Amino acid sequence: MDVALFIVELLVVLGCIVMGTRSSGVGLGLWGGFGVAVLVFVFRLPPGSPPIDALLIVISVVVASSIMQVAGGIDWMVSVAARIISRFPKQITLIAPLVAFLFSVGAGTSNILYPLLPVIQDLSYRNGIRPSRPLSLSVVATGVALACSPVSAAMAAMVTLTEVQPYGFELVDILKVTLPAAVAGIVVSSFVVSRLGKEITADADIQAKIAAGTIPPPGSAAADAAKAEVTVTSGGRRAAVVFLLGVVAIVVFGLFSGLRPLDAEGVPVSMTPIIEIVMFVVGTLIILISRPKASEVPTATVFRAGMVSAVALFGLAWLTDTFLAHYTEEISTSIGGLVTAAPWIFALGVFLVCVLTTSQSTATRTIVPIGLAAGIPLGLLSGMWAGAFAGIYLLPTNGSQIAAANFDTTGSTKLGTKLIDHSFFVPTLVLAASTIVFGAVFGLLWG
Repeated sequence: MDVALFIVELLVVLGCIVMGTRSSGVGLGLWGGFGVAVLVFVFRLPPGSPPIDALLIVISVVVASSIMQVAGGIDWMVSVAARIISRFPKQITLIAPLVAFLFSVGAGTSNILYPLLPVIQDLSYRNGIRPSRPLSLSVVATGVALACSPVSAAMAAMVTLTEVQPYGFELVDILKVTLPAAVAGIVVSSFVVSRLGKEITADADIQAKIAAGTIPPPGSAAADAAKAEVTVTSGGRRAAVVFLLGVVAIVVFGLFSGLRPLDAEGVPVSMTPIIEIVMFVVGTLIILISRPKASEVPTATVFRAGMVSAVALFGLAWLTDTFLAHYTEEISTSIGGLVTAAPWIFALGVFLVCVLTTSQSTATRTIVPIGLAAGIPLGLLSGMWAGAFAGIYLLPTNGSQIAAANFDTTGSTKLGTKLIDHSFFVPTLVLAASTIVFGAVFGLLWG
């Protein structure tokens, strides 16, 4: 291998990722495609394989979830989540992140958190709990949730990488590691986060706002002001139920391969087309049962965010596959020994790409192939992969972080001025570290 040429080509890949990060959105995908052009036409590398299977899963899930949103299904799910949180107000620093996590797992998107933010802020403040605690951890918890959702874009990328031979590591194999690891990580993190920041009675800034009449005292009737304004309909309830049943069906097909149809070789069909088929059926049933306006789907927030993710996934995954496919043997023999001796390097890689791109699916397609080539045990790889997803919140640039700070009328949830002095920094590190540790343990035991 020509080391100098390898380094130059690697710099092209990294440079395109950095430029795509600066552009954000669809710019990530466009810079990925530009990098492919440089590698193919300048350095004469053969084009890699575009992530067609992952893209088809993402598109099918985005369409189904967008139809559910237009039908009012996400509003219904938010109303249920809000009722659960309100039943345990004193334990909100634990309950709110768990609820945000579980509903993000079911919906396959963290967007469900936005309407819950004012509910979390209101309930925590009225019960004398510093709002930044449940708000910050709830935001970060939705990041690792996408490593536990059968219908997230990140899981689509992961499944298409690991279910093929010689790995044969399918959806259920991933979930049985990532789901308990993430839940355990959230529980541990809640104990740490519940001690962050001053108590409301000892916070001079909050007390000054109360004295000035800017905000009411905790527990007063006037404090019951911020509510998540959502319209709950029977059609929305039916749409959400159909969608969640589709998620359950995907898990069942993953658990019991004998339920799947057989392909031309007489073996059960892989989970990639199963997920796509189930999601299209789900979307069709929602149209028949809830009668949403299909014309509104392209303008739904879930649809727009999902399609942007698909473009980013397409370009960057194609770029990294073009580079990695050409150097698979070299990476396996050189970097493989290092990663095998210190697997945390793999977790750090996923974490850093999440920080730079704020995209779990991009981090998956970029770093997981390296871990696979290095021979990391698949259970261990899955567990560390899930925890590293918290990295998208290390910097205060994500929409949900900004929304949480804006909803917090006390000002306790801060975006900071020095990149590391914001309210999400410590929760991100704690949840990432704890989930990675639990993921490594569960992965080695059950993977």
